[in-house]
Amino acid sequence: MDSGRRRMRWAFLMLFLVDLVCVVKGNVVFEVHHKYGVRRKKAGLSSLRAHDSRRHGRMLASIDFQLGGDGSPTNAALYYTKITIGTPPVDYHVQVDTGSDILWVNCRNCLRCPTKSELNIPLQQYDLTASSTGKKISCDYDFCASVSSGPSSDCKVGLNCEYAITYGDGSRTEGYFVRDYFRFDQVTGNLQTSAMNGSIAFGCSAKQSGELGSSSEAVDGIIGFGQANTSVLSQLASSGKVKKMFSHCLDSYKGGGIFAIGDVVQPKVNRTKLLQNEQHYNVALKEIDVGGQLLDLPTDIFDTGSSTGTIIDSGTTLAYLPNNAYQQVVDKMMAQQPNLKTHIVDQQFKCFYYSENVDDRFPVVTFHFEGGLSLPVYPHDYLFAVRDTEYCIGWQNSEMQTKDGKEITILGDLALSDKLILYDLENQTIGWTQYNCSSSIKLNDDVTGNTYAVAAHNISAAFNMSGMNFLSFFLLIAALLNLIE
Repeated sequence: MDSGRRRMRWAFLMLFLVDLVCVVKGNVVFEVHHKYGVRRKKAGLSSLRAHDSRRHGRMLASIDFQLGGDGSPTNAALYYTKITIGTPPVDYHVQVDTGSDILWVNCRNCLRCPTKSELNIPLQQYDLTASSTGKKISCDYDFCASVSSGPSSDCKVGLNCEYAITYGDGSRTEGYFVRDYFRFDQVTGNLQTSAMNGSIAFGCSAKQSGELGSSSEAVDGIIGFGQANTSVLSQLASSGKVKKMFSHCLDSYKGGGIFAIGDVVQPKVNRTKLLQNEQHYNVALKEIDVGGQLLDLPTDIFDTGSSTGTIIDSGTTLAYLPNNAYQQVVDKMMAQQPNLKTHIVDQQFKCFYYSENVDDRFPVVTFHFEGGLSLPVYPHDYLFAVRDTEYCIGWQNSEMQTKDGKEITILGDLALSDKLILYDLENQTIGWTQYNCSSSIKLNDDVTGNTYAVAAHNISAAFNMSGMNFLSFFLLIAALLNLIE
């Protein structure tokens, strides 16, 4: 191996060893893990479905910002990262989710907050009194007014900026906002980082109920990348520290991948408009074809005039289609193998035995969106190998409905893996392209004009936290290179 490659591999190794999170006017790196392993197909199918079911119950719930109580919001997601907060610094494991809006962690003396996790990660509780840089956010602060859509007549100077969320499954979290320093690894060049500190407002969870107190999937909190003013992304963007755009590329073969906030200049992606005034990342789906044959669907099945359209959600494992579309997709894909007999696994998954290459014998399912953007999903994506020759179908019949009774389409990890997905909130678009997520992308820095190549990583190959293979990926924030104020 030549010296250049040795130096590059050494640089990769050094990046693996960094514990991080950072809010700075620059490029930043997170290490993120997947709780179900390198291939979601290795997990029990019932676990995947149960995860999505709990998540979808919560996705449709509203957030209620209140005065005078304890509170904090949450959301179940597949990915988690280790962040470092406070002075002296303390590490926390938080889930990463594009479908939620607040960064929060469990706080000291939290009622019913989990104290152990079956993920075999150490759980911590944030102690505001132990951090010399932490402080509560009062309800009369501008931040509190912005996240609650205006000042409250009940606010008195010194009262906490409080909030509460009740989810569709009955779970509830309550808490208040605080502000403290985070430790970041700022990306300063190709495979180069330097330590920085920054300050971010986040939720302090004081009380939980329902499934949120369970130890089965417990972490210390969640870092949300939604569109609301409370998200870390929105806070950074409003202060001019980052562009309000991010992307992810999840490698379903080798594990790992890339998750980036900033301006991705390579690869180029085609885009479609985001639907306005929606809580999640929703787009207008027009048609579906199976092996090039368009489905015969009602013209209003994906109507976005009164419904939420199609949700793009990396926190959902499978893909959920309206009943009519689901039945046609399954029928057309199975029609190409008429001699196969199906059976039911876990009382809900349609499965079959097959010994050949599924990509050679089953059709590509392609989703067509407004603006001509298409999303192909290949057989190896939607067929789960539960044993050597046993496959189960990942398409699911949607159980979610809008208020007017329309069924919702959700495209999760099943459809999004091995693609670079770009969320451009500045221009209100979303786009994607098929991509090798074990390679690298290039990010542009507006101040210097430089572009930085960021390679994918799989830290679980070096660090096995729980005895199981966690999917890990590299999260990197590309921002304006200015000094922290």
